[in-house]
Amino acid sequence: MLERRAEAVLAGDAAGFRATEADGDADELDDLAQVPLSTWKYELTHLEPAGDEATATVRLRYRITGYDAAPITADRTLRLRSDDGAWLVASDRPQGKGAEQLWEQGEVRAVQGQHSLVLGVGRSTEKLRGYADLADRAVPAVQEVWGKGWSGRVVVLVPRSLDAMGKLLGAPSSGYQGIAAVTTGEAGGSDAAPADRIILNPEAFDVLGDFGQQVVLTHETTHVATRTDTTPATPLWLSEGFADWLGYRGSGRTAQQAAPELDRALDRSELPVALPTDDEFAFAGHASRLAQAYEGGWLACKMIAERWGQQKLLAFYKAVGGHERRDGAVEDALDEVLGTDLETLTREWREYVRQELA
Repeated sequence: MLERRAEAVLAGDAAGFRATEADGDADELDDLAQVPLSTWKYELTHLEPAGDEATATVRLRYRITGYDAAPITADRTLRLRSDDGAWLVASDRPQGKGAEQLWEQGEVRAVQGQHSLVLGVGRSTEKLRGYADLADRAVPAVQEVWGKGWSGRVVVLVPRSLDAMGKLLGAPSSGYQGIAAVTTGEAGGSDAAPADRIILNPEAFDVLGDFGQQVVLTHETTHVATRTDTTPATPLWLSEGFADWLGYRGSGRTAQQAAPELDRALDRSELPVALPTDDEFAFAGHASRLAQAYEGGWLACKMIAERWGQQKLLAFYKAVGGHERRDGAVEDALDEVLGTDLETLTREWREYVRQELA
């Protein structure tokens, strides 16, 4: 039955899909009809029969054509019902508190850009085209700096709301309040990994101006490009700061414009004494503390690019990610690539922040 169901999804065969459904409808197939799928497979991992009903734990594996080098996996719980000895699907939901798929939130519209695929629910094709245009400008901007040793393509998911965004991430939506977008992907993932997904929070993203939206998409695209060199050894001040540095690169924005929270902290004589810790980047934390963390990381990367050069910044980023563990990764890379140490870098960063905000 699962094999027939998978074949029906790939073929867009409504009759075949309905034949696997207890209620005989094909709403889910209609909702994902525009998603360009190259593979769709189910793996039964556990079955608990109970008379004419059963609960199946299933691993769904699917790939989007032209983007996923390996399948996306999603663990699902299927409630089955027997009809004259044939098992049919009565419900198909994420296992436990797992993440939803976009098509579970409604009919997906797809827009293909030059370097992007945008999939959205509750948005017009014209609106999705605007997101694709932003992504299409972001990709070459990132390639200009990072190079072309990555796919050069991005997948952007646009849910209907902040709550829907949280469901795609399998996390409470409150933690993403005010966050315009996030990028999902495996740290240090190989080129054979599934494509990262840039997930927009439409409630925060759509209120930004054109400039802000472009910075956000370029920032998130940077995460896609740098994924294989971003590992557990990479501190968030470096990964987020580098993405912001590339997002603002060439914009002409001053530190006062791009780092307003640090500017206010300077006025209060409350500038941080150390580079931001990972904990300071927690979405659920205080908004001003989170903003200061991003701004501090950005200014650290901006300083490195100005004092040592852009290529040294890239080499430093890759050297940090090349370590197996967090301990000593930054310190070793500072010594090997920049010829300095963490204490000196921190002191110079604090001086640089003051100068930039003066």
